[in-house]
Amino acid sequence: MSVVTKELHFDTKGEVEIVDITEKVDGKLRESSIEDGIVTIFVPGSTGAVTTIEYEPGLLLDLPRALERLFPKGIGYEHEYRWHDGNGHSHVRASFLGPSLTVPFRNKKMLLGTWQQVVFIELDNKRRSRRIILQILG
Repeated sequence: MSVVTKELHFDTKGEVEIVDITEKVDGKLRESSIEDGIVTIFVPGSTGAVTTIEYEPGLLLDLPRALERLFPKGIGYEHEYRWHDGNGHSHVRASFLGPSLTVPFRNKKMLLGTWQQVVFIELDNKRRSRRIILQILG
């Protein structure tokens, strides 16, 4: 088995920005020497998340609204009382969505459903420079 590590880098605008990274991940798979296997997509940090969605205008509105209903900004979070950075909701949202995703690939292309894309979700309340680590195994 071989292991290849790659990275993605990009800047975000903050507060539930949803970034489609599907093509970027597939591009890194094409660059690797591995034909078939799995890729783990991981975001270091505690206010970003990785998942899959159908990347379409309706869901780009629905997902932030759902996160607001589940983990509202306007309530008290102990994290904010301690650090006064206004992003307690960001940490809780990221914890529930998760920092990583593992996807199988064949012929250097992820085996996603027809309407399924891999997305990074910026959950912090400010702009960030983000790094995504790809661990490619096969």
